[in-house]
Amino acid sequence: MGVLGLLLSPAAADPALPGLVREDRLISVTRSDGSEVKLETMIVRPDRPGRFPLVLLIHGTNPATGQAFRAAAARQSPVDLLNPAVAFAQHGYVVASIMRRGFGRSEGPFAEALSGPCDDRDYLAVGRIAAEDVTGAVATLRGEPWVEPDRVLLMGHSTGGFAVTAAAASNPAGVIGVLNFEGAHSSVPGRACSPDHLMADAGIFGRTARIPALWIYSENDQSAPPALARRMFAAYVASGASAQLQVLPPFGVDGHAMLPMGPADIWWPAVENFLTRLRLPTSLVVELPPPAAIPAPTPLNAACTMYFDAYVKAWTDIKAYAWNREGHCSSITSTQRTVDDAKTEAMRQCVAAWKECSLYAVGQTLAPG
Repeated sequence: MGVLGLLLSPAAADPALPGLVREDRLISVTRSDGSEVKLETMIVRPDRPGRFPLVLLIHGTNPATGQAFRAAAARQSPVDLLNPAVAFAQHGYVVASIMRRGFGRSEGPFAEALSGPCDDRDYLAVGRIAAEDVTGAVATLRGEPWVEPDRVLLMGHSTGGFAVTAAAASNPAGVIGVLNFEGAHSSVPGRACSPDHLMADAGIFGRTARIPALWIYSENDQSAPPALARRMFAAYVASGASAQLQVLPPFGVDGHAMLPMGPADIWWPAVENFLTRLRLPTSLVVELPPPAAIPAPTPLNAACTMYFDAYVKAWTDIKAYAWNREGHCSSITSTQRTVDDAKTEAMRQCVAAWKECSLYAVGQTLAPG
């Protein structure tokens, strides 16, 4: 067992991603009290020798509540952020998508339970707990032979965006930039509890953060709406942090899914400008063949047309698209560990919303029948 810990799958060229190497590991990170915990990690990097800038990807939190939450957290996977991982690896980065404690196959009890009623939630404590996993992973991965240890980006989605913002407050060694995608906490599905606390916490993080950051949100984000993002951002920069905010056009019916579900060309131009300012790579070094074309079902409403385009472009075969003849849909591209799970979840969501549905596509092919 080396620095990265237990091997889940060996490093190997991925036939679905020619020119890239993918491996799955449990990496060992050291916590502030000196104890160690192993975090499930997916690594994607160019299939060539040398060192590369590191992007550490940090996931969001499944919106399930009650007893269903723990099961949903266990089902989460580093592959949830495969699309952005591939986009960065194509541009010459090594990407590590980690699962925080209590998520996926990572060790440790779930440590991010929110305390207090909806109008008095304590986000600061859970942000700092999540940040401990982030900074621990950075310290471990900087020692790898394929990482440029002083060119590290933190990139988080949703609660992961909140986590990397919290981590930036301690200015971890080697980290030169932070990408916060739709960072917030939606402790009640569809809305944020205690938004004033989120704003205040952003200000607390901003007091000590000195790493340049880019905050990216979507106009139709239902969990982290732009109005909340602007308040948090204003508090962050007013405290002295260096950051920029960009609000992108709507994605589907809920822009909160933009990063995990949407194709990279939606958000890459904004990120590219940020990378250029940091003097980080922006040129394409691994050009992948386009995914096999799939004819779209008809009819499709506007949101489902966007989802279908994202479905076809998603760099995974563990995906399924369910549809009904009125043009409604459910697209699962990044939240399940097996094809059967993706099929089941696509149908479950579609039937729950639209009653009569059928599978239209599984993986990169049309479903039989």
